[in-house]
Amino acid sequence: MKTRTLCLLIILFVSSIMTAQVPKPMNIVHAIKTNQDIKIDALLDEDVWQNTPASDFIQREPDNGKPASEKTEAWVAYDDDAIYVAAKLYDSHPELIKAELSRRDYTAVSDKFLVFFDCFNDKRSGFYFGISAAGTLYDGVLENDDGTDSSWDGVWTGKARRTDYGWCVELKIPFSQLRFEKQDSYSWGINFERDIARRNEDSYLTFKPRNESGFVSRFPALEGIERISPPKRFQVLPYITGKAEYLKHSPGDPFNSGSKYTPSAGIDLKYGLSSSVTLDASLNPDFGQVEVDPAVVNLSDVETYFQEKRPFFLEGSSIFRYGRGGTTVSSNFAWSEPTLFYSRRIGRAPQGSLPSYDFAERPEGTRILGAAKITGRIFNDWKIGAIQAVTNREFAQIDKGGVNSDIEVEPLTSYSIFRVQKDFDRGMQGLGVLSTFTNRFFKDGGLKTQLNSNSLTVGLDGWTFLSDSREYVLQAWMAGSYINGSRERMLNVQTNSVHYFQRPDIGLSIDSSATSLKGLAGRFFLQKQTRPVWLNAAIGFITPGFELNDLGYLQMSNIISSHFQLGYFWLNPTSYYRSIKFFNTIYAMSDFNGDILSLAYWTNVIYQFLNYYTLDVQFSYSPEVLNNRRTRGGPLTINPPAFNCVVNASTDSREPLVFQILGQRYYSKDENYFTIRPYITYRPAPNFSLSVGPGFSRDLITAQWVGSYADPTASATYGRRYVFANMDQVTFSANIRLDWIITPELSLQAYFQPLISSGDYSNFKELSKTKSFDYNSYGSNGSVLQKSVSSSGAVSYKVDSDGDGLAKSYSFSNPDFNLASLRGNVVLRWEFRTGSTLYFVWTQSRSDYEAIGDFQFGESIQRMYDTHPDNIFMVKFSYWWGK
Repeated sequence: MKTRTLCLLIILFVSSIMTAQVPKPMNIVHAIKTNQDIKIDALLDEDVWQNTPASDFIQREPDNGKPASEKTEAWVAYDDDAIYVAAKLYDSHPELIKAELSRRDYTAVSDKFLVFFDCFNDKRSGFYFGISAAGTLYDGVLENDDGTDSSWDGVWTGKARRTDYGWCVELKIPFSQLRFEKQDSYSWGINFERDIARRNEDSYLTFKPRNESGFVSRFPALEGIERISPPKRFQVLPYITGKAEYLKHSPGDPFNSGSKYTPSAGIDLKYGLSSSVTLDASLNPDFGQVEVDPAVVNLSDVETYFQEKRPFFLEGSSIFRYGRGGTTVSSNFAWSEPTLFYSRRIGRAPQGSLPSYDFAERPEGTRILGAAKITGRIFNDWKIGAIQAVTNREFAQIDKGGVNSDIEVEPLTSYSIFRVQKDFDRGMQGLGVLSTFTNRFFKDGGLKTQLNSNSLTVGLDGWTFLSDSREYVLQAWMAGSYINGSRERMLNVQTNSVHYFQRPDIGLSIDSSATSLKGLAGRFFLQKQTRPVWLNAAIGFITPGFELNDLGYLQMSNIISSHFQLGYFWLNPTSYYRSIKFFNTIYAMSDFNGDILSLAYWTNVIYQFLNYYTLDVQFSYSPEVLNNRRTRGGPLTINPPAFNCVVNASTDSREPLVFQILGQRYYSKDENYFTIRPYITYRPAPNFSLSVGPGFSRDLITAQWVGSYADPTASATYGRRYVFANMDQVTFSANIRLDWIITPELSLQAYFQPLISSGDYSNFKELSKTKSFDYNSYGSNGSVLQKSVSSSGAVSYKVDSDGDGLAKSYSFSNPDFNLASLRGNVVLRWEFRTGSTLYFVWTQSRSDYEAIGDFQFGESIQRMYDTHPDNIFMVKFSYWWGK
């Protein structure tokens, strides 16, 4: 601890004596009031576009600080209802303009024009709107001075048109899509960006130097907007759906005949509670059009994290981000960042277990009855966000011996999230609070032993820059958690994989009478914002009782983690490279007992060639440390020294054929892992792309978990036998994507993921003593291992650790596996009018499992083809109306 404190003092001392260049003064853009109807056709024949434009754009890339290679002229106009932006983008070779079509907000190799607004003039946040030369729209929000979030989709219009001098654009953005406080006259921040794809050039009216930070804080002022009022915002989006499911089923299944037809309807609405506060509400929301989650084979004791893809939870999600203010980056080494609000918890699969049954029908997800979200600013520029969602009481149907029963598997549940955050001194400091609350209403007493009754999390976060130059920023967060429930449930929480209170050598004790659990977590983070010197350091902790998983995401508790990272960037191109980034990091993690669980040195070089090819090489070394998770609640073991190397190379993303390849090799006495993952993107036409990313890996593990069994004679391991095996896991997978953008409003997208994975277990053994990597193999030194095969072909093993001795015998089933899976969906999307959409969706999944360990690629492909698929077809129609 003294060493960590000394490192932090040194960092703070260095930060106090270093300075950065103060940003140059900014110019002004004038908005012109117009009474003329502006037709959004990109002809620019209205009188208002004949005024003096904003021009003199400056490159950020590739020639940082030099004038843009091509001339750009931009105008801003407004009337009582909307703000208008037009631009002429001159090009000396208009025939070379890139105009690749893509879905809204999707990255494409295309020339683009964007406008940025800081409507509150807070120098940290705002909106952006853009259009490509092919007509694809882009929009989103600006956050934290240097970040963007494209999940927000406004309702606005834009057109692009090719000309003999280049191309031009015209945008109409209703004031209802912006947020601002009513004033007699307005002074906003504004910036423009132009991207020339063939040159990898992006230029701005006001640019950010490569070695500095801050984007919104550099915006020129937008003057001239007067005597307008924020409109009363009201938008409604009703929808109807029809779903047909054709599912794999077993003969005699009373719940699944092989087909199911479900109509549904719902409504989303958006209402402006004030000029800067918005209410979003959704009744019976449906997310059938979102992309399916990938299949995974998870043999660890850590829950798989899936990204949020549902629009209601994505839009406006930036206000709910926690612990990220001030810093433009966040590095994690030997640290799994706790997520206080993980929106995938709302509507997740029902969690209750089922009794023995012959047939069962279980809901795939918990239906969201309704959800409401409030976001905006109140009082003296306090940012607020609140979500309230209620999920249905869900039942599974089971059949046992011809008798049907309804079993409650998820209670009626209320989820509440509240966020408030305030910037001070033009963003020099910030302070915020995030709170979540989960409340369950049980009818079935059996669920009380499986789920928490209530949970509360309260977190405080903030930042402060250490000088007016904003070169260094200190960011911190601290959170407390509280859960309660039945004694049985609290016992389960204490012993689950997040906490492992039952570890015999941890110094913690299980409280079998407890009806609640509480804990703390926090992290302190120092970041140097400017370049070429890079400095990044953090120290964080999670106490043993900290628990988030009702409405957050937490992998483990009882840790103290720190890292120190120093690097150097060469960002100005030379005759040998375009840029080089070099990082060195030392990191460590321990538990509250002082046991060192991770200690490593990591180095990374990212080299970009003059042709925009990139090579990324990482190397790390870890000496021998302790492992407190291998025995899954048992005693400590040892992790032998380990080496890890990762190489990632990619070609120029602008080319019609783009290659990327990632290779990794990890080696220790415990594990020998190798993977290679190429990724190819082919764009034969401006509106069509095909991406294929196959991956192959092999993982040879010396001590793969099998199970643990009570045995009083196992005194060296605290009265339990901890059983492991060698495992040879081979995995092949692929991500296949197809995008056909027929027009900016009409698109066809397809995604498929085949997965084949096998695990071959051998050399079964038990841990011989704690704090070691020593094992006794079964079948030697007097121990007996018997293999048996049942009449159905199921394999099991029986073990007697000392033969004729006093040790108890125990059995376990064959852990070998071979999984063949295919998941995918196809989505046809037509935005037939602004904000109104028609979807046609086809989703297919097929999976086959066998208890064999051999990797048989050909046979697995055949099994995948032969197995009966689940096919789901859906039509969704939504109609937007608003003002």
